[in-house]
Amino acid sequence: MVKLGVNIDHVATIREARKTYMPDPVEAARLCEKAGCDSIVCHLREDRRHIKDADVKALRRSVKTKLNLEMSIVPEIVDIACKIKPDQATLVPERRQEVTTEGGLDVKNNLRQVAAVVWRLRASGIAVSLFIDPSIDQINASFRSGATIIELHTGEYANARTKAAAKKELAVLKRAVEHALSLGLEVNAGHGLHYENVKDVARIKGMNELNIGHSIISRSVFVGIGKAVEEMLEIIR
Repeated sequence: MVKLGVNIDHVATIREARKTYMPDPVEAARLCEKAGCDSIVCHLREDRRHIKDADVKALRRSVKTKLNLEMSIVPEIVDIACKIKPDQATLVPERRQEVTTEGGLDVKNNLRQVAAVVWRLRASGIAVSLFIDPSIDQINASFRSGATIIELHTGEYANARTKAAAKKELAVLKRAVEHALSLGLEVNAGHGLHYENVKDVARIKGMNELNIGHSIISRSVFVGIGKAVEEMLEIIR
């Protein structure tokens, strides 16, 4: 059964629009877990544009399923992760000016640096995932880094403008999953997935977990966050 990780970053985005205390990401996480999700995802960005250090600490105390901290590999953030000890850390690329993560981490060309962070996090008892493009070279590099989990960037599939293009990108994802599994890696996926396009990705054999944020938080405006999570779970399972 495919698992669902809910990214609650944009609950904090709404809060930060007014620089107030609501809505509370911790309460959002509680409601998502109550609705049946398998993990809570949050991204502690270097510029702290949404999730703050205090949020991560509070989530670590309150999350009952699994806390997955998305993070860059800069030393400050790595230090915080090692101190807070989320269940899982997902290493992602990060640029200050981007609206959202624009692609996968280039593990192949930064293998030594990434591997050093992977092993430091693992030494702190944290499972490590690498957010990468569905490239065979990046998968091989991820395996060499010491990470045991990868999360495939599904942006090209999600942004495909035609059915033919989506079918082509889906095939790329399927090949990537098959290769990663042959290396013994756990395979997750995410980015740009929503209620209309998620089903085919969820059907990929060997897919472990889908991490979805923006579409669930957007849907929750109309139906509530619990119902939005339940609807996504019904689709992917």
